[in-house]
Amino acid sequence: MEPSNETVVRSSDSDRVLVIMAKAPRPGAVKTRLTPSLSPEAVTVFYRCLLDDTLALARSLGDVEVAIMCPESDVNELARLAGEDVSVVAQQGEGLAAGLTSVFAHFAEGHPRRTIAFNSDSPHLPRSVLEGAFTTLAAHDVVVGPTDDGGYYLVGAKASYPALFARDGMGTSSALNRLLSNARALELSIGFSDPFYDIDVADDLTRLAAELRPAPMRAPRTAQWLKEWELVAAQSRAGTGGL
Repeated sequence: MEPSNETVVRSSDSDRVLVIMAKAPRPGAVKTRLTPSLSPEAVTVFYRCLLDDTLALARSLGDVEVAIMCPESDVNELARLAGEDVSVVAQQGEGLAAGLTSVFAHFAEGHPRRTIAFNSDSPHLPRSVLEGAFTTLAAHDVVVGPTDDGGYYLVGAKASYPALFARDGMGTSSALNRLLSNARALELSIGFSDPFYDIDVADDLTRLAAELRPAPMRAPRTAQWLKEWELVAAQSRAGTGGL
């Protein structure tokens, strides 16, 4: 019998929580901006690699509770994929802004902890950057990790601020500015992590492949997928195959 869609929670005494914002890997539901150059099925396999490596990165941190925040319909599937040591929590409402609001309402409200929401497509981020984000959060109300395209790959807080993600446009070039504007309106102190990049379009695949080629163990599942993708792409250019 399939369990009902509900939050799957593991207990933890850690005062540091890393929450991965994720979706169940299904064709047409994840990384849709990659589909002009890849089939939905290929994108789904790639996303699963990203998620697996992101979970491995999260687990490599010391004394950190690892969790996933996701749409309610994805809880059961992600709980099976993530394993018994990871809490999987259904967000309240739809969309990423609702998901981020749910992270801090669930993990920080009434139990102040350093809670960081992290995207599911940056497994290549150096572990030291995540550790640094938790350290920065100890001295600020909010920590933000900017991306090259005007968004952010992580955001952390020690309490729940429902207005922080009001009018959030994450996924747009103004997402970071909107977040910072909301934080300043709430008179919150802001600290920053190193700028980084996430994986949204085909050019990001090329950049990530080049970065992981000399160091595949940083994200081994993703590196192997990219190696195969580059091989198929080369064959396609030579007229011997295609994606």
